[in-house]
Amino acid sequence: MKSKVSYDVHMSSSPATVRLTGVLDPREGWKAERCTIAQALDVLSTRSALLILREAFYGTTRFDEFAERVGISEPVTAARLRELVDQGLLEREDYREPGQRTRQQYRLTKKGAELFPVLVALMQWGDRWLDDDRGGPIELLHRDCGETVGVEVRCAAGHPVQTGEIDVARRRHSART
Repeated sequence: MKSKVSYDVHMSSSPATVRLTGVLDPREGWKAERCTIAQALDVLSTRSALLILREAFYGTTRFDEFAERVGISEPVTAARLRELVDQGLLEREDYREPGQRTRQQYRLTKKGAELFPVLVALMQWGDRWLDDDRGGPIELLHRDCGETVGVEVRCAAGHPVQTGEIDVARRRHSART
């Protein structure tokens, strides 16, 4: 039996905003400088970049397949692939079919692969809000148990967290691991 993933924000008991704390409260007292959301959007600046990454997760590796499956022109495909390689999300590898010239294929890097939860979250949101609540044409299933896969926000101790239960604070330490 397949279960439906719940996306409830519980607007009545928990507001859909986070709480600013410490030097971040009041909001008017600081600017969102060095915002990593803005930086990430600069890297993933276009719809076609996200769709190329989607196709890379589906196993697409070749230029012509990206162009066809995303539905974009060859010049746009070339520009997006170059940007994704320059940003370290994809890497180029040479390949050669018998009797053909050497060409390049594209594979996700670790940095690119770590964007998978972002794409899953976008898919969840689209399934819920943009497809008459029917869900999209595909679903993600856990290979071992067959249940649906989804993204949820949890604290480092593993507790599920709603938006209204989150405090925004100045970072105490480096986030890189």
